[in-house]
Amino acid sequence: MTGGTVSLATVALAPGFADPVFDAQRAFRSVMAAMARPGRIEPLASELAPPAPMTPALAALALTLADQDTPLWLDAALMASPEVAEFLRFHAGAPIIADPAAAAFALVSDPRAMPLLDAFAQGSDAYPDRSATLLVQVERFSGASLMLAGPGIAGTATFAASPLPDDFVERLKANRAAFPRGVDLVLCTANEIAALPRSVRLVEAA
Repeated sequence: MTGGTVSLATVALAPGFADPVFDAQRAFRSVMAAMARPGRIEPLASELAPPAPMTPALAALALTLADQDTPLWLDAALMASPEVAEFLRFHAGAPIIADPAAAAFALVSDPRAMPLLDAFAQGSDAYPDRSATLLVQVERFSGASLMLAGPGIAGTATFAASPLPDDFVERLKANRAAFPRGVDLVLCTANEIAALPRSVRLVEAA
């Protein structure tokens, strides 16, 4: 764990899942459905009220996927809030680290400022599962459309989210070119998610 610790006595800790087993299972099913159908928007209703700037969906993803063995990297906006780090440490037991390349999961609340995808763990040809998964918070699933193809997509599918980095298309293409290495992305709004696994590829509109 990097950086100073924050005493629970000085931070009003937001509650976690009301029913940790049931709520985590429900969120995990949504994640699996999103990964199986890249680009398709899945509901992820959550009663969590996490500290800002986290949305309920981002908090639900983190509490579902992270544990004491999965180091988390937080972007600058999340790290600026001591309540966020304490919420994640307490409810997920996950260590917060400063090196994105060593993180199992990366939480991004400001996608326009997120590092390049190859700054995170890429895995290897022999162990592609040792790569990072990025949990990226967006405002909405709309904007400039991308056309996707690949496993889990019948033909092609369109996908849009905003805000995203101006060079997001180039980042996705570079990520796909590294397959089977590369990162997986799960994007979320307040109550919906969609996945862009490393297997997805971009195609030109006909």
